[in-house]
Amino acid sequence: MAEHRYKITVEPLSGEASQPLSFETSCHDDLLAVMGKIETRFELPRDEARSLGLGLKLFGEALLARREAPPFDELAPHFGQFMRTLKKRPT
Repeated sequence: MAEHRYKITVEPLSGEASQPLSFETSCHDDLLAVMGKIETRFELPRDEARSLGLGLKLFGEALLARREAPPFDELAPHFGQFMRTLKKRPT
């Protein structure tokens, strides 16, 4: 399975003096393609689609890596069903 590597950076837009948060991560899916599909399929504004897509994929990757450990083991089947339903939604 191909692994896509990313550097994620979060910068506050308000006048706060905090530093940006930056980290590297990997995902088995192309995050940019996923976010584009969500934007098109659900007719969401670009920023909302990107936020939803990124959040789901980052959470999904963490959940997948820990799916047999509590408390992730309780959520994994439900999250899997949610993702299957999400992917089946007609365009």
